Amino acid sequence: MNGRLAFFSHIRPSFLLLLLCFGCKQSPPPAEQFPFLDISSQLAHRHVNGKTGQRYILEIMGAGAALFDYDNDGDLDLFLVQGGPIDGKTERTGGRLFRNDLADGQLAFIDVTQASGIQATGYGMGVAVADYDRDGFSDLYLTNYGDNQLWRNLGNGSFEDVTLKAKANDSGWSAPATFFDYDGDGYLDLYVGNYLKNPLDNPPRCKNLRGAADYCGPGSFQPLQDRLLRNRGDGSFENVTERLGLNTIASPALGVLTLDLNGDGLTDIYVANDAQANNLWVNEGEGRFRDEALLAGLAVNSHGKPEASMGLDAGDYDGDGDWDIIITHLSEETNTLYRNQGGFFEDATDASGLGAPSRPFTGFGGAWLDFDNDGWLDFFVANGAIKRSLENPDSLGQPNQLFHNDGSGIYQEVVISKEPSQNLVSRGVAFGDLDNDGDTDLVVCNNDGPVQLWLNQVGHQAHWLGLRLHDEQGRNVSNAQVVIHLAGGRQLLRRATREGSYCSANDPRILAGLGPNETVAKLVVKWSGGDSESFPGPTIDNYHTLTKGKGRIE
Repeated sequence: MNGRLAFFSHIRPSFLLLLLCFGCKQSPPPAEQFPFLDISSQLAHRHVNGKTGQRYILEIMGAGAALFDYDNDGDLDLFLVQGGPIDGKTERTGGRLFRNDLADGQLAFIDVTQASGIQATGYGMGVAVADYDRDGFSDLYLTNYGDNQLWRNLGNGSFEDVTLKAKANDSGWSAPATFFDYDGDGYLDLYVGNYLKNPLDNPPRCKNLRGAADYCGPGSFQPLQDRLLRNRGDGSFENVTERLGLNTIASPALGVLTLDLNGDGLTDIYVANDAQANNLWVNEGEGRFRDEALLAGLAVNSHGKPEASMGLDAGDYDGDGDWDIIITHLSEETNTLYRNQGGFFEDATDASGLGAPSRPFTGFGGAWLDFDNDGWLDFFVANGAIKRSLENPDSLGQPNQLFHNDGSGIYQEVVISKEPSQNLVSRGVAFGDLDNDGDTDLVVCNNDGPVQLWLNQVGHQAHWLGLRLHDEQGRNVSNAQVVIHLAGGRQLLRRATREGSYCSANDPRILAGLGPNETVAKLVVKWSGGDSESFPGPTIDNYHTLTKGKGRIE
């Protein structure tokens, strides 16, 4: 088990001074082991952004991916979002579905797009996953520049386009989307985050500091209104945006989280907006939402400035039992960490050690993960510029970054893999246990480049616990949180969700690193809606299913 920390001998030298300043607790052992193995050769897929030479902002924004078990065989399959031509002169190839034929711990991704019937016809941005019709199979919602699509999983390996029948379309430019039950009726509603209006119609011409043509930022365009679609329970949705008071602000949304941030048992909505103040829509429980981002300290950074806000995630990085939030941003900004201080959030970016290392880069996909399973949430961010630098005008590529949490809430950067960085233009990242060995693997999507698979090499060497949360009928549950009580008294707060990152959907299972702990005393689950149940501590280093109603009411 000692090998799980061996990769610290590969801390980037440029950050040694930063580490000394923050007084990191752990000493890197001498053995050599890198945390991730690049197995990208096992999956042949390349994103196409349709660049025309006109510097359309659409070219540089996509795309994401989804990890989900579409055939219910116990392993994660993969959907990859595709862009395509912008000029309309070339036929789109569409997103692709890959079945994971996992056997004896070995991955084998098979392209089953044609057999599945999925025809992703739009210029793709993102993907959301949920069993919206409660038939036990995970469905796909694809966000596009243009018409979105809802693909219903028929349970026989194929999907049906039910967008129009379900009234789930949005014809603008959508980026993030997520399913959640805002009204507690047991049916998953759909939040669609929209970005910019008509960016290809008479677009402005922008230049860099040297006067050369470059991509325009979001401030050059008009933002679009987000939409909340209520699940009516009959397979269709209705637009309740105006009714719920969500139509008072139009901002360019790139990320969304849904969780109970104020502990009242109701699910709130946090939206990350590009270069505008973020929104925290607090669920009032009577068919209304109100924006409290500014009061909560989540609208802008500590300098009072809005930031680019691409990818985001919620997690308890400091182990104090509440949800903190992290958001990726533009170069010269930071990947900003908002620490929860009892309902008010403070900007803890610099104090955490994440500030200085992130300033040179533009982060998109990013999330907390415990890659070494020591019980503390680490952070991975996928980087890729949106404007060409004066030093390297021919490339938008940047290195991705992995930060280790030393157990005191301080982060230090570690080298991801022994393979040299390709400095691609990374965007969405999907997080999940691809080979079911008890650690988190990565699928990194690159704009106008190949998809990358990063297999975790160290996490399974420490103790871990995997949890599937199901309702009474055995269906996956969204937005439930679990407190894992360890035998030594420590508690880990985790949640079952597909959200996080950028335009992507993640493994819905909870995967908690236990470090040296060999016993779990009990589990306390708080289901969406506020009901809590406790379950006896299960065996470790395994996946277990917790079914609502089978525990003891708290």
